[in-house]
Amino acid sequence: MHISEGVLSAPVLAGGAVLTAVGTAIGLKKLDYDRIMTVSLLSATFFVASLIHVPLGPGSVHLLLGGLLGLILGWGAFPAIVVALALQTLFFQYGGIIVLGVNGCVIAGPAVLCGTLLKPFLSGTKKQQLLTGFLAGFCAMFLSALLMAAALFLSDHGFMKVAGLVLISHLPVMLIEGLITMFVVSFLIRVQPEIFSLN
Repeated sequence: MHISEGVLSAPVLAGGAVLTAVGTAIGLKKLDYDRIMTVSLLSATFFVASLIHVPLGPGSVHLLLGGLLGLILGWGAFPAIVVALALQTLFFQYGGIIVLGVNGCVIAGPAVLCGTLLKPFLSGTKKQQLLTGFLAGFCAMFLSALLMAAALFLSDHGFMKVAGLVLISHLPVMLIEGLITMFVVSFLIRVQPEIFSLN
């Protein structure tokens, strides 16, 4: 899911940087600083989960847990993910500083969107909670793969085949991510429901 440096065009890089800066600023403004430990823990979880990856063309395939972060943190998922991406770049040269904006936008944007849209359904029945967890994980990964493919295509139409490969290669990961998120959400609702800040 991390796009490497030297692949994207300048307009795509600039657009990604602006969107990530805006998303991070909103996330920091809306962040409940009483939950900073939860944000740090989830940022560290994302850091570790996304390090285990399979290189694929100009990017890579791995778990993200974006749906889970979005359900728990809402807009706070944006700074949590961007900080983890920045640390991966600094410590492991994973992705790159120049593409940090695009990678942040590709991963954090769908996490916030899915979390915002699906979180109200966590107050429903057990089946609704399970389905919500699965959809959050599946859809966040799907949208991230779609945005990554779009970034590649917009940079160079020659990446059309690679963009299609990105989407297809992420299909099994979407299912795995959906199942993992479903089980984690189910477990957290049972043992620590307050983490979702449900009314």
